[in-house]
Amino acid sequence: MESMLNNNEKREIKKKIEIKVLPPGPRAKEIVELDSKYLMTSTKSLPVVASRAEGCFVEDVDGNTFLDFAAGISVLNMGHVHPKITSAVESQLRKLWHFAGTDFYYREQVDAAKALGEITPGKFEKKVFFTNSGTESNEASIKVAKAHTKRQQFVGFIGGFHGRSQGALAFTASRPVHHKGFFPHMVGVEHVPFPNPYRNPFGIDGYENPDELVNRVIDYIEKWTFKTYVPPENVAGFLVEPIQGEGGYIVPPMNFFKELKKLADQYDQLIIMDEVQTGFGRTGKFFASEHFGIAPDIMSLAKAIASGIPMGATIARSDLDFPEPGLHSNTYGGNVLASVACVATINAMKEENAVKNSETQGKHLNKRLHELQEEFDFIGDVRGLGLMQAVDFVKDTKTREPATKLRDRIEYTSFENGLILLSTGLSAIRLIPPLNVTEGEIDQGIEALRKGIKAAL
Repeated sequence: MESMLNNNEKREIKKKIEIKVLPPGPRAKEIVELDSKYLMTSTKSLPVVASRAEGCFVEDVDGNTFLDFAAGISVLNMGHVHPKITSAVESQLRKLWHFAGTDFYYREQVDAAKALGEITPGKFEKKVFFTNSGTESNEASIKVAKAHTKRQQFVGFIGGFHGRSQGALAFTASRPVHHKGFFPHMVGVEHVPFPNPYRNPFGIDGYENPDELVNRVIDYIEKWTFKTYVPPENVAGFLVEPIQGEGGYIVPPMNFFKELKKLADQYDQLIIMDEVQTGFGRTGKFFASEHFGIAPDIMSLAKAIASGIPMGATIARSDLDFPEPGLHSNTYGGNVLASVACVATINAMKEENAVKNSETQGKHLNKRLHELQEEFDFIGDVRGLGLMQAVDFVKDTKTREPATKLRDRIEYTSFENGLILLSTGLSAIRLIPPLNVTEGEIDQGIEALRKGIKAAL
């Protein structure tokens, strides 16, 4: 039995979509039922029950092979079970698993911090605080900003997502359900419009008039928020995603962050950039903030940072370091295995030119999505950078009214055709394959999406 299992584990996964039984199959349904019995209600999207994976492909418990354009919610940027990262983690497993890096010392954590400081934007010296998730990274970022500025208020953006814990939740503004029943959260966060080119409260087409949209948002902050009820000298800073993730993959006009930085500098406020979903090559740059020409004072990271080993990080200018020990800590942050996986991920990305491939294949993916837009008149918008792309479904292209139910059907029927996708925002589907995806795999995905669209009608 053991030898049969080992042979099965060594068997290569097919590098193409193959649906043997309509998913979810009988074994998958059994596990979905057990999941419902033993696990608390969460945010399950599709009944994909994975058993093995490699690269861009996932095999489920019924023997179906799916093309994964979700990548563990932009976690597996180097694909499933990357051999170099796997080898590094396996080697470390035989030496040391955990040693509480917040209280003691080991080289692996230092190496990870150094590597992150070298690849993140900004020529200034940096320091790193390790966490276990994006939410924790944002919580730490908030405390870094408060401790340094001695200010207690912040500005967040409508449509932003920064986590679900009580501090991060105060900034999250992408879906009402995140807040349902959890008030009060951390006080002191005021929300302003994000410069969404496709849908915004100003009624501006941001694709045609990007400067006007940016000016409206900056004016809203300065002339309405700061001059009517939020004293700017009380504000520690802005917490913002360079591209909104759960809010719909919203790419702001390219000059927005430079204008925001000018405003923040005027009042000695900090820019905290949440790159949890946009970081590690996802947008065709190592970090999305590079597209916009700014280096944030503080950056929150997680997801792809360690290729699926739970890890997050808060990276800040070194002068923003906590002024004394004990102001913030945790048990697992900078875990030995995660630190090794982080360095291995960065090295693999550099060696394999993953960021360049993200840029190149992202352009191909965007082109193929625009072809679908020409074919189906209910695709209202195609947007994104690199391999962070989204398709927005609408009831009417003129009114841009979201077609949420249609979007949900397409997500499911695409799954039945072998493509794993995730929804985002009001009515969009995100396409976030691993960064080492090939042109052929993208074309496979587009054909599965086309079949899914037709099946949903």
